[in-house]
Amino acid sequence: MRIGVHLRHWDRTPHDVAALAKLAEDVGLDSVWVSETWGSDATDLVTWIAAHTSRIAIGTGILQMPARTPAATAMAAATIDHLSGGRFRLGLGAGGPRVVEGWHGVPYGSPLTRTREYIAIVRAVLAREEPLTFDGDVYALPLPGGDGRALKLNVVPLRHDIPIYLAAMGPKNVALTKEIADGWLPLLYSPEHAEMFGLGHLSPDFDVAPMVLTAIDADRAAARDVVRPDIALYVGAYGPKTKNFYADLVRRYGFEAEVDAIQGAALEGRMSDATAEVTDAMVDTLALAGPVALVRDRLQAYDEAGATSVLAMTKDLDTIRDLGRVLGEVAM
Repeated sequence: MRIGVHLRHWDRTPHDVAALAKLAEDVGLDSVWVSETWGSDATDLVTWIAAHTSRIAIGTGILQMPARTPAATAMAAATIDHLSGGRFRLGLGAGGPRVVEGWHGVPYGSPLTRTREYIAIVRAVLAREEPLTFDGDVYALPLPGGDGRALKLNVVPLRHDIPIYLAAMGPKNVALTKEIADGWLPLLYSPEHAEMFGLGHLSPDFDVAPMVLTAIDADRAAARDVVRPDIALYVGAYGPKTKNFYADLVRRYGFEAEVDAIQGAALEGRMSDATAEVTDAMVDTLALAGPVALVRDRLQAYDEAGATSVLAMTKDLDTIRDLGRVLGEVAM
């Protein structure tokens, strides 16, 4: 099982993703990933990382599909892959209705239909076999009745088969991911509940790569407290009560009462109270939090559950150094 690091996105204060990525490369981690919400742009961050590293794989985890046309995403992927010498992994996600409709002004619609068509177009652009045409329910290229014409990507990609990953939560989305993607980027994944996702038989090359909130500290309580606010944010505030995919998932793990309490506080803007409702049991189920030895042992559970990569979500230099120690111990 490979260990990567997920540097997330800029919040209110930018962090030095290049320095963190270089450290991850130096300690031997497999990959470094960045994300986006409604602030920093992931394609810019990953390009900056590519310019400051030479060996480590780089990925977007995730780009929001409704934020860009499929052709624009394919252009970015081909460009970044060239600039990085073939190190790019394209992670995509449907996003949630609050951001898709509130920030991008795009109807949320059917994420399954959008995802299937989007990836088909991205792959067609990168394949560069013929001018691009597509007739779908969400996308039509060229636009019917307009003055556009079918075009072919005018740069030859370094790789026509850039790996495409999908962030997916529900059973239908996970099934679609298995069908059309090269890897899966689940968040708040619990290895003890892996059967819940219905992965079944997978291609040997398919990468199951959970993105896992991570804090390594000899003081287990302190480590738990680092990730507790993020769990509260995802479970409590990422969508209305009836349309929060993270909350639905964690409820299915058996934390119904805890999720209700977290959402109740978060949706009233009481994030400190929501954080206080995140129990130690929830942290231990959803995150890697504790001393090096505990994290090493916990990674074994992910391995046994079928994960082929773990992407540790952290911006902390010491935690990245400790991940290098964990990697060395696991490899022995």
